[in-house]
Amino acid sequence: MAEVELPNAGELEEIKGKSFTKRVALTTAVFAVILAITSLGGNNAMKEMILAQQQASDQWAYYQAKVVREHLYRSMTVRLEADLLERGGSMRPAVKERFESMLKHSAEEEVRYKAEKKKIEEEAKKLEHERDVNRNKDPYFDYAEVLLQIAIVMASISILSSSRPVFYFAIIAAIAGTVFSINGYLMIFKVPFFH
Repeated sequence: MAEVELPNAGELEEIKGKSFTKRVALTTAVFAVILAITSLGGNNAMKEMILAQQQASDQWAYYQAKVVREHLYRSMTVRLEADLLERGGSMRPAVKERFESMLKHSAEEEVRYKAEKKKIEEEAKKLEHERDVNRNKDPYFDYAEVLLQIAIVMASISILSSSRPVFYFAIIAAIAGTVFSINGYLMIFKVPFFH
């Protein structure tokens, strides 16, 4: 009968420990990749939020300029109407015609500015909506980053201590972080205290 050499119990434990370490290291690398993707989403959401806010502010400033011009033309229209009522009968025909032409032009400009103002308002509100969407995404990316960083640290600790419970905690933190990251991109659900 051939002799079978049984491995030493210490060697088996060392091989088992190495495979655990390899699995945890690979899992930690996956956590790091998810963290990088989450950081990208968070940075983009923040940049888009700031850009949309700046563009909305620009649109509202442009809107204000149109309001001022509209008001000026409205005031001019009222003033020209009053002048025509007061002195219209005593004006020479050429002067009266010029006043009526200015009145017509002033009224047309008032209407034009009012229409332009509405388009600008729509654009500003659209940009504000975009800002709000990105502002709502940002906390999910923030919490996802924190949870994924905790997962990476805990996985590293589990390698050093060969502790499976610590590794399981790291997996739970990474899953929660991944769910928040996905929600940051897709906005599937809302967590009330994030907003």
